[in-house]
Amino acid sequence: MTPLAWVAVAALGGVMAVARFVVDSTVATRLGGDLPLGTLAVNLSGAVVLGILAGAALSGTAYTIVAGGGVGTYTTFSTWMLESHRAGEDGDARVLWANIAVSLVAGLAAVALGHWVGGLL
Repeated sequence: MTPLAWVAVAALGGVMAVARFVVDSTVATRLGGDLPLGTLAVNLSGAVVLGILAGAALSGTAYTIVAGGGVGTYTTFSTWMLESHRAGEDGDARVLWANIAVSLVAGLAAVALGHWVGGLL
């Protein structure tokens, strides 16, 4: 990759980190509840975008910039696992397993939906 492409990865990554914070906090504030819905919204929307990129067969430097720098920074596996772990530490097995199950099932569905949409492009 060229130095300019690395700058694009960094710039898009910075923008998407802020977007993740905004989406997460907005959803969490508006919907509240036991499940960490802000993180779920971030990860599902990111899964749809990754599916679209794969379905549209984006590749090369463009894919690295958008998928790695953008979506990779936007989505947050570590926060999802941390929130699941905290639910387990708090003794709330219902939230722990619901967070894992909903995220996995809905995430796979989101990727499939995005892949289908990307194939239409």
